[in-house]
Amino acid sequence: MLDLHMPGFGGLELQDAIAQAREPLPVIFLTGQGNVRTSVRAMKSGAIDFLTKPVSADELIDAVQRAIAIDEAMRAERYGLRELRARYETLTPREREVFALVARGLLNKQIAGELGTSERTAKAHRANVMQKMQMDSVAELARAAARLEVIA
Repeated sequence: MLDLHMPGFGGLELQDAIAQAREPLPVIFLTGQGNVRTSVRAMKSGAIDFLTKPVSADELIDAVQRAIAIDEAMRAERYGLRELRARYETLTPREREVFALVARGLLNKQIAGELGTSERTAKAHRANVMQKMQMDSVAELARAAARLEVIA
């Protein structure tokens, strides 16, 4: 929760610094000196809400609950991506190549052609990728590849 006018950093400057953090937090502005220009800037910079004093308890609680829900969702997303990256790191270089090719929709025969291996070898690598990545379908693997930004 920030105010526009605080000692040291101003609220908008602090919001910018928070947004640049490795794991940014949701921001709510609560101020007695807001105007349209500053509220628009704060919201465009990602503020959850911009409240002007005096504010009702219900309004404040609602804004804080939204911020907490957004923070929980962002943390869950970051955790999921870290887990996905950790699984990806267990793949061998060849399995990473196969991962990208499977995610692009290539069949085992096409993967074998791309890599200069047999179809049986491509199939074995594909099975290893699916197991290590803990994926049940090619669609799931493609979504993971998009999240990891590894599609060649």
